[in-house]
Amino acid sequence: MTWGERLFQVVLMLFVSLLCMIMVYPFLHELSISLSSPKEALRLGVHLYPRDWSLEAYRKVFVSRNLWSAMYNSVFRTAVGTFFMLTVMTMAAYALSKKYLPHRRFYTLLIVVTMFFSGGLLPSYLLVKGLGLFDTRWALILPVMINTYWMIILRNFFMGFSPEIEESAKMDGANDIRILFTIILPLSKPILATIGLFCAVFHWNSWFDALIYTQDAKLTILQILLRRLIITGDDLDILQMLQSAQATSPESIKAAILMVVTAPILLVYPFLQKYFTKGILVGSVKG
Repeated sequence: MTWGERLFQVVLMLFVSLLCMIMVYPFLHELSISLSSPKEALRLGVHLYPRDWSLEAYRKVFVSRNLWSAMYNSVFRTAVGTFFMLTVMTMAAYALSKKYLPHRRFYTLLIVVTMFFSGGLLPSYLLVKGLGLFDTRWALILPVMINTYWMIILRNFFMGFSPEIEESAKMDGANDIRILFTIILPLSKPILATIGLFCAVFHWNSWFDALIYTQDAKLTILQILLRRLIITGDDLDILQMLQSAQATSPESIKAAILMVVTAPILLVYPFLQKYFTKGILVGSVKG
């Protein structure tokens, strides 16, 4: 490399390192506070690691009944919602990837238009209420079963398969459904893992639809519980826990709840990381 190229590499590495520090520090800060004693949690300044360890905040958090109920609702929504999204988008993308599908361009255009135009919040609310989904878990799953952009990525990936693979399977008597589930899907693990991760993160982080479509306290998800704690502070169970905190501080409990909300996605991501880059690149090449 020339001198200029080496200088560019050094500047680039410094910039990326700085960017990583900016993104990682807030997480380390909250993790450190959640594991710190009351005195250390209230200390001003930089928190990179807990100097005075204490697990009392997590002990108080995990005895909260509302937290376990919200955890169940969030896990249910993420697991079932991801399954439904992957199933529906995969079938739609596979059908749209076939050139012999009648009026394929029209259907594709009709679906792509929804990326730029939508009914809006009020019509969506009236639709959910009119279908009888209001104040149910299905109001958080059924209206978002298809994401147009992710479905287009799946379609592009399926279009990259050689037609001879399906032709040989049809000569052996396989129909389209069997070809999809026994041949195409096993070969599509990278893109399915990538889109599945997108779907899981989407459902896990979503909170606005739960705020407007659910009112029953039994349907509260973790993100709404966290919002009530940090912004409005109207969750009685959490407030009592904060007020009764003696061996820890309210800030430690808030940080511990934040870690509990964040941890599941962080634990799942390493198992899908090997598919992530390959899947998103391959699925985006063919247009």
